[in-house]
Order: sequence, then structure tokens, then C-alpha cells
Amino acid sequence: MHIRYRTSSGDQEITVCDVPELYGEKGSFRVLQFSNEAIQGAMDLNRPERMVFEYPRAILHLMEINDPAFEDVFMIGHGTGMLAGRLTDKRCKVAEIDGEVVAISRAWFGYSGDNVTVGDGRQLLAEEKPHTFDYIVLDAFTEKGTPRHLTSREFFSLAREQLDPEGAIIMNLTGKGEHDPLICAIHATLDGVYAYTGAFVLPSEGAGDIRNMLLMGSAKPIRHQARSMAGFREIELQPGHVLWDISPAQGSSSGTSCDILE
Repeated sequence: MHIRYRTSSGDQEITVCDVPELYGEKGSFRVLQFSNEAIQGAMDLNRPERMVFEYPRAILHLMEINDPAFEDVFMIGHGTGMLAGRLTDKRCKVAEIDGEVVAISRAWFGYSGDNVTVGDGRQLLAEEKPHTFDYIVLDAFTEKGTPRHLTSREFFSLAREQLDPEGAIIMNLTGKGEHDPLICAIHATLDGVYAYTGAFVLPSEGAGDIRNMLLMGSAKPIRHQARSMAGFREIELQPGHVLWDISPAQGSSSGTSCDILE
């Protein structure tokens, strides 16, 4: 492993490094890591245009098959800019909480778009005109996982208000599959706001393995083709609790957070 750049931003350390192997595939890769060493983005240095991870390929398929004529997208979470870089022919707005991540995407991963705003994705989404977007894509992670204020009923209601009448939200999460309590809670919360929901997961060797999971909420039935989902399979999630915001007055010391309630 060759460390190319390392910095601290907020409470987390951010590292860019080049590696000769990634998830068993030999080659030449550049990866973006946070404090817990979880890889947040990757680029094949021999084929920079290639989408290395499965989840952005699956997200693009869901977007294209459910609305082939989609034009307006709001993304929360930028990472290396790989997914946003595939939407240059669309009206795509990107929110990224960490300006250092945006700078890294440009300096080390070749992102050249001028459509990224630094700030909290939920707040920036709330400032948009209602009924604007065909898709809202959530791909936001810290070293602790997906920020909880982006998984509450209030957030999903805001997202629905900002989507056009047939729009949809797609979320990239990590979890343990069908029986993960937090994923089931997020899905139950999403299901309470959108008429149709779908859940997809990558296969793993063990039931307790952490892997990428996609959740989708839509006003219309959700379509997908299994052969185009980059290995993701559709699953039925267990029932879960509903996630609500907690205001600072109710006990949160750092702004809006999230609690699990019946």
C-alpha cells in the first residue's frame, strides 16, 4: 500500500492510498478511506472510467429502468465523485458535508464537475424548490455509518416533498442483510412515507457480514432486472421500528439526531 495523502477533517482521518489488489482483484487501484479503514471510494488507475464498486452500477440501473427520461437529481454524499461523474448529461446537484472530501475528489480522483455544494445535505435539500427532482440519491457515510438525521421519517417526508410526483429516493447503506435491526428500522420508516419500497443486498459468505444494501422508495411500483443489478438481489426485510428526529431540546447535544420509536 502506498499512502498518497492523509489528513484530518472534523473527527475523522481521511486517507488516499494506492493498492495493488482490491477485494481479491489484482491491478492498480486508488482508494479513499476514513478512520475505520472502510473504503469509501475506489478508482481503477488503469481504467479510470470504470465503476469499480457494484452499488453505483446498481443505482444507475434502478434510475434508468424506473425513469428512462430522468433529468433532475439531488445527491447527498460525494465521495470520489464516481456516480456524479456519470450524470454529466443530467441536471445533478451534489451536497457534501466535508469540503476536504470534495478537494480530494478533484486532486486525486479526477472529478471536474462544478455542481458540488459543501454543507449538510438535509439542509441543502430543504432549500430547493418542492417537486423538483426525479431522484434523490443518498450515499452519505461517516466513520460511524449513515448519519441518522438522513434516515428519519421527517427526512423521508422532506425528500418526498422535493421529488416530482413520480420521483424516487435511492439509498446506499451498509448492513447485515434481512435481519439487521437498523436497516429494518430505516426500511420501515421509508415504507411509512412512500407507496412502494424495495430492498436489495449483495451476497456474502456469512449472515453476519457487513455488505452494501440499497433501499428505494417510490410513488410507483419499482422495477429492476436481476441481470443488471451488479450482483444485488432483492430481499424482504423483517418488520422494524420507525425512526424519528430528536430535537436538541429533547436531549440531543449536537443538533438533530434520530431515535427509534414504535
